[in-house]
Amino acid sequence: MPVDVIINCLLIVVARIADVSLGTLRTVAVIYGKRYAAWVLGFFEVLIWILVVSHVIQLASQKPVYAIFYAIGFATGNFIGITIEKSIAFGEQAVRIFTRLGPTMSDALRDEDFGVTEFDGRGRDGPVAMLFIQAKRKKMPIIVRRARQIDPSCYYIIDDVRVARTATANK
Repeated sequence: MPVDVIINCLLIVVARIADVSLGTLRTVAVIYGKRYAAWVLGFFEVLIWILVVSHVIQLASQKPVYAIFYAIGFATGNFIGITIEKSIAFGEQAVRIFTRLGPTMSDALRDEDFGVTEFDGRGRDGPVAMLFIQAKRKKMPIIVRRARQIDPSCYYIIDDVRVARTATANK
């Protein structure tokens, strides 16, 4: 394979990784209402995409290998975009933990500086506590891991938080 074809293939892959990764981050920014971030990410995503797709369309009829590298870049961009987004972890989440060890678990989580609200409830097999904790998405794996250490049979539900407001936020 000639050097110019190899270089073009590598450039196509890198550009597709960039634009698809930006697209993944833009989608998450839209979901979390981050308008300015979504605008900037969308601008660069589409700019790269137009440049790459026009280049590939011109060259793919001569050398179909460019289409293959375009697809490789797209698939890899999805993987990398999701990986980047997980490490950034925009936003907040709320976890509801159902456990028979409510006071023990809530005390342990409070000792680790998590705000915990505890509710008494009744499950199929008797009394349970529901713990409600809101935290940054990055902290959620720590909370869940700690809860499972304390009560391996606990049940939990994690929800994304779009809007949260305290009473002092209204002043």
